[in-house]
Amino acid sequence: MSKGLLILGFGGHARSVGDIALSTGFDNLTFVDEEARDGEEFADFPAVRVLPSSAAGQWLIFPGSGDNARRRAQCESALLPLATLVAPTASVGRQCEIGQGSLVAHQAHMGPLTKVGRGVIINSGAVVDHECVIGDFSHISVNATVAGRCRIGTQVLVGAGATVIDRLSICDNVIIGAGATVVRDIEVPGVYTGTPARRAHG
Repeated sequence: MSKGLLILGFGGHARSVGDIALSTGFDNLTFVDEEARDGEEFADFPAVRVLPSSAAGQWLIFPGSGDNARRRAQCESALLPLATLVAPTASVGRQCEIGQGSLVAHQAHMGPLTKVGRGVIINSGAVVDHECVIGDFSHISVNATVAGRCRIGTQVLVGAGATVIDRLSICDNVIIGAGATVVRDIEVPGVYTGTPARRAHG
C-alpha cells in the first residue's frame, strides 16, 4: 500500500524533508504551499496550494518550514497525524526519544538518552550528545554541536557551526548565531553571537 506524506511548505527545507522522506520509505509525496506555482514539483512529486481533500488513510503530515515559529504553527494546525523522520545516514543512540513532527537529518548524531521534543530539527551534520533535552520547535542547525547533558528550551535556534558546551541550559526563544560558542547558561531570551557568546543589543 502506498505510504504518503504531505509536506507543509515548498522552500529549501521542505525539499530536504522530501529527500529524507523518500530515503525512509515514503513513496508518495505532496507539498502544500499557498505560494506554489502551477506545475512546480520535486522529484516528480507535485506542489499544490491547498491541502488535498482526498488526503486520508495512509497519509501523514510533516512541517516543512525551517523557521521555528512557522513550524510550530504547522504542527499545531495539522489535520492529520504527524510523521517523525530520521535519515538512514543519521546515528541515534540507545534510549533516545524523538517527538512527532521532528526531523533528524543526514549525518546527524544523537547520543544515548537524548530527548527531542515535537517539531524539532536536528539538521545535517549536527551533533546532540548524550542526555541532552531539546525543547519543542527548536532547530539545531547544520554542523552545530550541543555537548552532553545540555537543556535547550522551546523555539531555540542554534545556528550553523555553533557550539554549546556541556551541561548548559538555554531558555526559550533564543537565537545562537552561526559559529558562536556558548560557555555559560543563557537565562534571557534574545540573540547571542560571538565566542564566548554574548547577547546582542539594539
